[in-house]
Amino acid sequence: MQSVLNTVFPLLQQLLIFYSYALIIYILLSWFPNARESSFGQLLAKICEPYLEPFRKIIPPLGMIDISPLVAIIALNFAVSGLGQLYRMII
Repeated sequence: MQSVLNTVFPLLQQLLIFYSYALIIYILLSWFPNARESSFGQLLAKICEPYLEPFRKIIPPLGMIDISPLVAIIALNFAVSGLGQLYRMII
C-alpha cells in the first residue's frame, strides 16, 4: 500500500502541474492571431476548455480582459498544494 501511495500522489501532482502549464500555454495562444485555430491550439482547447468553462460562467470578463483563467490556475495550484499536504499526512 505504501509503494502505491508513493507512486500515485507524486504522479497526480506532476499531472496537475503539467495541466497548469498547458493552461498557461493555451492562454498565451490567445495573444497570437490564429494560434488557437492551429491543430496544437485545437488540441489544447479540447483539454483546457472543459476546465475553464465553469470559471467563465462564474467570473465575468472585465472589459476585454478575461481573468477566469487566472482564477482557474490559482485553484489548480491550491489542488496541487492540498494534494501534497494530504500525501504528507497519510505518509
